[in-house]
Amino acid sequence: MIRMSHLYKTYLKTWPALKDINVTINDREFLFLTGPSGAGKTTFLKLIYGEERPTRGELYVLGKRVRKMSHRQRALLRQKIGVVFQDFKLILTKTVYENMALAANVVGLSPSVAHKRILEALSDLHMSHKIKTPVYQLSGGEQQRTAIARALVTSPRLLLADEPTGNLDPSLSSTIMDLLKQINAQGTTVIMATHDYHLVGRYPFRTIEIDGGRIRD
Repeated sequence: MIRMSHLYKTYLKTWPALKDINVTINDREFLFLTGPSGAGKTTFLKLIYGEERPTRGELYVLGKRVRKMSHRQRALLRQKIGVVFQDFKLILTKTVYENMALAANVVGLSPSVAHKRILEALSDLHMSHKIKTPVYQLSGGEQQRTAIARALVTSPRLLLADEPTGNLDPSLSSTIMDLLKQINAQGTTVIMATHDYHLVGRYPFRTIEIDGGRIRD
């Protein structure tokens, strides 16, 4: 599924965000990625998604060697990956529905299938009543749930979630975790970055801790 071998990511030629990362993440696994703020968790996810390129080392995603991919091949790979960004990356002037429909269109879903999935995802996340609301009118927690719903509507093979419960109360956090567990049980690999060690301790999933750009044993 995902393999990193002696992987480095350095910014501005001097600041190493990730150093000598060696890890394998299996198909259909649920993995917690933990560590303090600034440890390298977001960079780890960006490398998998293709938003960043490794400085050196090897990276395989969904069995494909990323370094040898063309721009088109990278774009096709991204269509199989759902991402919940820490800053959401929603279009503020468009409605909740329109944001989700755009994601569905990118991966080629028919309008009827997209509509059905959008309604289901919003219902699961208790956001149906906001379907026609412009994103700029949503609270931070509502924007977070919209970002999660958008990632799920494409039924990705791999889901990357960067602090998906960060702006939510305990009840909604539990709802999100139940939903992530459900889609994982249906075959989607889930990698969730979080610094909430209390939440991590409630689940039996493998945990990788990053600190100072390195995986802590």
